[in-house]
Amino acid sequence: MNLIDFLVGHGKDLNTLQMGIRAVAAFFLTLLFLRIAGLRTFGRRTAMDMVIVIMLGSVLGRIVVGASPVIPTSVACLVFALVHRLLARLSCGNDFIGMLVKGEKISLYKKGIENQAHLRKAMISKKDLQEGIRLKINQEGFQGIDEIFLERTGEISVIKSEKQ
Repeated sequence: MNLIDFLVGHGKDLNTLQMGIRAVAAFFLTLLFLRIAGLRTFGRRTAMDMVIVIMLGSVLGRIVVGASPVIPTSVACLVFALVHRLLARLSCGNDFIGMLVKGEKISLYKKGIENQAHLRKAMISKKDLQEGIRLKINQEGFQGIDEIFLERTGEISVIKSEKQ
């Protein structure tokens, strides 16, 4: 038995030391892949950004428990990171691609009128809107508000009226 087999094992029959070493390796691989994907992966929290986080977590976890071979699984994760980076770069220069991979903001309220169709589509209640107002501009109620959006990140944003 050589040293590498002793330290990292192979297959699903791994001991505590082997899984621990694999966990450390998977941690650094994940960090590397997230650096390749770019800082925006955690900064924006769009659906596209969540995909890379979920996929890396689930696929690299298979390395730790020995369910998948290390090299092919690592290459697959590298491809995830590179595709994420490519789509992020393309979406910066192309609004259509940006809309496809990141989505679009949705107007939920404008000049005193709630957009019921958009509220239903986004599964947001009037209480959710009121919570968004409290969190964003520290105010109770809709007075002095021009428009409220559901942003691509899933956050509610509030635009105050010019006249107050």
